[in-house]
Amino acid sequence: MPETVPSGLIAILRGVRPDEVLDIAEGIVAAGFSAIEVPLNSPDPLDSIAALVERFGNDLEIGAGTVLTADQVRDCKRAGARIIVAPDTDAEVIRTALGMGLTPYPGAATPTEAFAAIKAGATKVKLFPSSAVGISGMRAWSEVLPAGAELFPVGGVGADNAAEWRKAGAAGLGLGSSLYRRGDRPDDVRVRAEAIASAWVHTN
Repeated sequence: MPETVPSGLIAILRGVRPDEVLDIAEGIVAAGFSAIEVPLNSPDPLDSIAALVERFGNDLEIGAGTVLTADQVRDCKRAGARIIVAPDTDAEVIRTALGMGLTPYPGAATPTEAFAAIKAGATKVKLFPSSAVGISGMRAWSEVLPAGAELFPVGGVGADNAAEWRKAGAAGLGLGSSLYRRGDRPDDVRVRAEAIASAWVHTN
């Protein structure tokens, strides 16, 4: 794994199957991403999470996405997940994750939602959809959010704008369709992962 790639890059493997997830993940891990998320609306997501934890759990954080309830948090914990990513700000999901020693990434589309997430105990907030908030919007959020709050843009981010988001203060990025789409070959995912990591690390 390249030591020069800063932490913060999260691969979102929506739609991945358990029988292919390890091959897809190989290139992502090699590129130096810090986390892999399997959304719960993927086929047999807990099986994919468990397989990733067994193979790569010592190299990076494995977690679940599209987590909507406290019961789902508990299921993900049993599968070995360490991060809990949600599209919304749900205080019960956040508190359940924290209580189980997991790291929540609640989604927020407004400063009000971001403040609610932080009030519930989150320190990492998924800026979603980031294409709607925009880079200037994220800068404005950063001016008013408490010190220590980290923003992770998701939705509309990729190799073409990774550097711009990082310059604006993003703590990391969540990469979905710009990295992986259902049915993609592992080699294609590896090439995209390397391009995104390179754009992120070479920000001036």
